[in-house]
Amino acid sequence: MKPLRIGLFTDTFLPDQNGIVTSVGLLSDELRALGHHVDVVAPDFPENVDTRPDVRRVSSISYMFLPTYRLAWPTRKDFEQKYDVVHTHTPLTLGLAGARLARKWNVPHVATYHTHIEAYTHYVPGLTAVQRHTGVVTRAMSLLYGRADAVITPTSGVLDVLRDMRVRHPVVIPTCIDPRVLNAAPPIESPWPPGKRRLLSVGRLAREKRFDHVLDTLPALPDAHLVILGEGPERVHLEEHARRLGVEGRVSFLGVKPWTEIGAYYRLAELFMFASDTETQGLVLQEAQLMGVPVVAVGARGTLSGVAHERSGYLVAPADVNALIHHARAILADPQLWSRLSAGARDFGAGTTPAGVARQVLEVYAAALGVAREVPFPHEPGLNAPGQSTLVYDR
Repeated sequence: MKPLRIGLFTDTFLPDQNGIVTSVGLLSDELRALGHHVDVVAPDFPENVDTRPDVRRVSSISYMFLPTYRLAWPTRKDFEQKYDVVHTHTPLTLGLAGARLARKWNVPHVATYHTHIEAYTHYVPGLTAVQRHTGVVTRAMSLLYGRADAVITPTSGVLDVLRDMRVRHPVVIPTCIDPRVLNAAPPIESPWPPGKRRLLSVGRLAREKRFDHVLDTLPALPDAHLVILGEGPERVHLEEHARRLGVEGRVSFLGVKPWTEIGAYYRLAELFMFASDTETQGLVLQEAQLMGVPVVAVGARGTLSGVAHERSGYLVAPADVNALIHHARAILADPQLWSRLSAGARDFGAGTTPAGVARQVLEVYAAALGVAREVPFPHEPGLNAPGQSTLVYDR
């Protein structure tokens, strides 16, 4: 295949830090390493200075309901560059602009379904009620993803959502994490008090991430201290919730940490706790396991295939705080169990690599372009295997 000009359109990118940012950045790195020209088309952040050569910023405005978020407000002059493939990663203004430009230029539109967007309607006042009665968000997503030339999803757990959107033949390609960055993180001073069991949770502090359920475990784990990395609109509520539980002295909210440093926190943690039930994959689960940290997490949709149940950790039913407590106690009380799960976590977390994922994405581009490869790319073990989970929840 000749070198392609590829536009990766995303409504969230650096200095934001989240799973989509990580995924898009790694994909761009690998595609450029394979000789392709890539632009990451993302909203402008007025005070941010880009250090990556692949970023094209689009004018943006502050979103009134999420003041730290920038909403792209593209104009015609922002898109004078034509791409061979448009790959959208979000369904907001830039995702919609990318889909429109692909039709205008008559080039393939590939979309990755990173986010179960119906679970985020509460960020627009009144939209949750409207969605419940009319299904307007689902219909809008069906128009975007149903018309794409190819749709990629990180796990098989959301295939039912895509089928409801009338997406034909979605492709399952796991999102990758680069273990080299995690392992290269410089040492830090431990944020956990001496003698306390070291619990860690990472993610955006938002209602749908259910950090409140992680906090709910602390009264039953009196020798544990929880460190939470992340920022978001629920931080004040979560701090108040910790005070109501009487555990405010056993939880540390450390805010967002740079991607180059976060591996040091995983390295020191004993157990990773995660209660979100809206994930399409949950990259923080993969990060923790790559660093050998056993996981106790809610299993729902994407996370069902994000943890090897009983091998790298445990999955429990949504909102089942008692099950979270049960497994956390068991792992912390049994060094042999912890060691077995830690080894299983490293093995399971290493199932994908950035290069392998990029090659699979190129296969999707080639199919969308109608290009036949003379020699197919090799598939790495564990990739593109969309088998359904048969998990039976522990109670």
